[in-house]
Amino acid sequence: MTAVLGATMAVGVAAAGAGWFIWQTGRSRLSAASLLLAGALLLLGVAAVLLDLEGGVPVLFRLAGCLFLPVAFLTYPRHDWRDPFSGVLAAVVVTAGLSGAVWETAFAVAGYVVVGALLLHVWWAFERGEVEERRALTWSALAWSGAALFAAFLAFWGESLERGTATGLSAVCLACFVAGPVAMVVGAVRPDVVDVRGLVTRAVVTATVFTTLVAVAAAVSSAIGELSGKPLAATPAIVLCALLAFGVRPLQVLLRGVVDQLLFGDRPDPLAAATSLVDRIGDDPTLALDALREALVLPFASLRAGGAVLASSGSEVTHTRVLPLRLGDDEVGEVVVGLRAGDLRLSSADEHVLRIVAPLLAQTLRARALSRELQQSREAVVAAVEEERLRLRRDLHDGLGPTLSGVAFATDAARNQLRGNPDLAEELLVRLRADTAGAIAEIRRLVEGLRPPALDELGLLGAIQQHAVTLHSASGTPLTVTMAVPPALPTLSAATEVATYRIVVEALTNVAKHAGATRASVSLDTRDGVLVVAVRDDGTSSESWSPGVGITSMRVRSDQVGGTLRADAGPAGGLVEATIPLPAG
Repeated sequence: MTAVLGATMAVGVAAAGAGWFIWQTGRSRLSAASLLLAGALLLLGVAAVLLDLEGGVPVLFRLAGCLFLPVAFLTYPRHDWRDPFSGVLAAVVVTAGLSGAVWETAFAVAGYVVVGALLLHVWWAFERGEVEERRALTWSALAWSGAALFAAFLAFWGESLERGTATGLSAVCLACFVAGPVAMVVGAVRPDVVDVRGLVTRAVVTATVFTTLVAVAAAVSSAIGELSGKPLAATPAIVLCALLAFGVRPLQVLLRGVVDQLLFGDRPDPLAAATSLVDRIGDDPTLALDALREALVLPFASLRAGGAVLASSGSEVTHTRVLPLRLGDDEVGEVVVGLRAGDLRLSSADEHVLRIVAPLLAQTLRARALSRELQQSREAVVAAVEEERLRLRRDLHDGLGPTLSGVAFATDAARNQLRGNPDLAEELLVRLRADTAGAIAEIRRLVEGLRPPALDELGLLGAIQQHAVTLHSASGTPLTVTMAVPPALPTLSAATEVATYRIVVEALTNVAKHAGATRASVSLDTRDGVLVVAVRDDGTSSESWSPGVGITSMRVRSDQVGGTLRADAGPAGGLVEATIPLPAG
């Protein structure tokens, strides 16, 4: 008796606490109030029993169990009073609950009516409810159904159990009803903490296996008892239990497939899914994800790299699984897949399929990255060309254009003064000569801006040496420049040659102006398909260089040909190193 009272008190506390929590969320206020009243009635009934005030105790317990708890379930997560069918169900539950609470003789009939009405409510709510409402109702229905099944099992076997065992199981049965209010809190506050549909599948399979095996055991033992005229002995009972135990796992696997298909549809064949994926995954990540979702029947899939979503397919779901994508030792990204309805995790077969296609998805990511880099490189080339055209246009319009216009006007003026004022005409011609020389110098400057003439006249090495002999350190002494070049330096493209020359000239100029150095060295080398250009000096700088116009210009030159640049200085001297990719072959 004490165990039953303790279990009843636990149910009352759970119901009252759940009602308070749900009330705080602002949702399902009627359900929360019903839970509070049910919990209060149960606690009052326990207190009355402890105080030996047993006159109205059965009514309190029946009101809580037959009226307020069903009303709490009926109005959870919400109840549409404007719906005629819902209104009829509510009227049936309230009428039957009151009848069973007031008249003890009608308690059993009222219980069956209430249970039937609540089952209809669950079906109707699932048909008309939103996704969040369905999840909350699933949590509640799963917990209450489990407690009700245990109570039915106890009622079926209660008469054949000893008194102490029956009392203990009754207490356990009441304790099971604690799960109902707790599940209602979870459904109202955190319905997506776990995919409850997976719990439903497991609960249905477990209950079916348990009921089937118990029924088989009862049928076999009864048949043997009828045939032999005496109860089944201990040894045959043990053998029977052992034989039934061998059927637990196969029955679970069989029922899991059947229940899964009935509730959530077909599942893919892993081998067929892997084959179709290998044939359909290409360079487009979105099409690859579409193929992945279709083959594995997944609700959602996405590719991520560096925390950014590169492509996605389907609608996002709460529960996902993340698998890294690797190429060799490098992790290039990850694939995120949403779990199917009813799954708590990916099956081993699905994970095996994903691991088979992971290298293909990694190649897709790499192809996308290379495509993006190629696009950026093209944009950089176009931007550089347009910037060079803009510079030429500006120089021609603002420099050479006015100079040539002045030459034309001076020519007309000299011609007009040639007969009437020869001295003025001569002065105009002298000025015209100077303007023409300035125009020629401007043209030469523009041509040198496009490509230094020294490169055509002396070659890359000669042009660098020619510039080096003109440099002086900050103290006025000539800057000593040495060069290290491999004997078989390959022929460089025009763009690579100009970029190398500009980088070296700018680096040597920076050394002469800012490094406080007396010596510098220039080295050119080729390794692994790239040209490595390094300019070192013996300047003593305690701080690293800060990016300025010179370093920015060198970096732009390097970027234009797809290379990289590193520039730094310290107590041991300065270093500018550029790597420029060379064309294949």
